[in-house]
Parts: sequence; C-alpha cells; structure tokens
Amino acid sequence: MTVYTIGFTQKTAERFFELLREHQIQMLVDIRLNNKSQLAGFTKGEDLRYFLKEICGCGYAHCEEFAPTKQILDDYKKKQSGWEDYVSRYLPLMEQRGAAERFLKRFAGYERVCLLCSEPTPERCHRRLLAELIRERAPETEIKHL
Repeated sequence: MTVYTIGFTQKTAERFFELLREHQIQMLVDIRLNNKSQLAGFTKGEDLRYFLKEICGCGYAHCEEFAPTKQILDDYKKKQSGWEDYVSRYLPLMEQRGAAERFLKRFAGYERVCLLCSEPTPERCHRRLLAELIRERAPETEIKHL
C-alpha cells in the first residue's frame, strides 16, 4: 500500500483534484476533527464526497479517530504548546486508539490511500505523523506527500 498525504490549504480546487486523479487515489481518508468548517471550502464534508466520486472516481471516509483531540489542537493553534508538545500528545493518543492497526485493517483492500488535512505542507501536520506510524506497523508501506 502507498499512503499519500495532502493538505488543501493554499491549493485551488483544480490543483487539489488533479493531484488526486494524477496519483490515482482510490480512497481519501479525511483525518480532520472538523470537516464542516466554512474555511474548508471545496473540502467540506458531503461536498467533498461528491466531488471525489465525480471528478476522481475516488472513495471518501471521514475518520475522526485519526484526528487529535480538540484540546491538543486548540493548545497548538493558540500557541499554548509547541510542535514537540503536540507530537508528544498526539502519538500516544494514536497508540491508545490503535490507530495504525485500525487504519491497516479498514483500508487493507486499497493500494493508494490518501490522508487529508488542512495544513499546506506535511512537516508540522498530524497526517505525516499518522503515515509514519502506519509505516512503523507495516514497513512495506510507502509514503508520498502531495
């Protein structure tokens, strides 16, 4: 399996869907805590499900169990904690939830799965952390950031 990651911020809808189509993504896994925000634009919940099916022939799953808690996210966004603190809280939460194992079991039938979040780059985003956790459990997993 190849796990791709993508953030929608600083991407036009055209670029976003072209990337998914170009890489033949079969399933997009939305790992945002909130997928209904007005800031989400073309990646808003049910709209995104429709766009993915029609434009890319791709499936969609919103999986909040792979998102940080509201407290972890708020502390980081409000600069009450730094990136290292975020990581030290997010990774144990994912371990506690059995996130990698759940992901691998649920999406086992797919060759190309993409994790979605809002951050423009993966460096300081939980989608990268989750992808790396998945690869730890399944070393044959390839990671590609779009």
